Amino acid sequence: MSRAISVLVVDDQFLIRAGLVGLLKAAPGTTVVGEASDGEEAVELAARLRPDVILMDVRMPGTNGITATARILAEAGDPPPRILVLTTFDLDEYVYGALRAGASGFLLKDSGPERLLTAVAAVAGGDHLFAPSVTRRLVEAFADRAGPGGGEREAPAPTLDALTGREREVLTLTGKGLSNQEIAGRLYISEATVKTHLNRAMGKLGLGSRAQAVVVAYETGLVVPGS
Repeated sequence: MSRAISVLVVDDQFLIRAGLVGLLKAAPGTTVVGEASDGEEAVELAARLRPDVILMDVRMPGTNGITATARILAEAGDPPPRILVLTTFDLDEYVYGALRAGASGFLLKDSGPERLLTAVAAVAGGDHLFAPSVTRRLVEAFADRAGPGGGEREAPAPTLDALTGREREVLTLTGKGLSNQEIAGRLYISEATVKTHLNRAMGKLGLGSRAQAVVVAYETGLVVPGS
């Protein structure tokens, strides 16, 4: 991005929020446009300030990060903000919920400053930030609770009827944690073709992030935990 990346920082703990704000303000290429101490305030500020990136804590009293993420993205204009979830541990059901709601990725709170700034730049540029292997472990840990007969969902999983056979294949391998390059090798097609099939599948299913695609692959039974 040629201009500075505008960031909204959301965390209920003052010291953590202040540390993130200080780091972002000191870094070239980023500007902090607001701070929120809870999800409700985050929704209001996101609508008013329209930041490029939102650093979102998920475990907050009142309106948590999952609900805030879903509301922000549902009410957002075009382009929507990129939401980067902050968590203290990777296998976190709250993070799973936020990825399902459309967050662009997640980052551990003990990540170093360089990792954080790289992550902000990556999601601002349109990338989705998560290690496929970590996301797969996260989804496997919690998808069965939201799968058929596995508990209540905030929204039903989409049906896959509109997908072509190739789009299903690509979605399945994405759910298994393969990168575009690995999928291309498996299916003997180019990476560009993989991206096209995945983008078409995501468009048909109304998905806004690769993480959502991984979640849907499990929740619809395309991928079975442990497979």
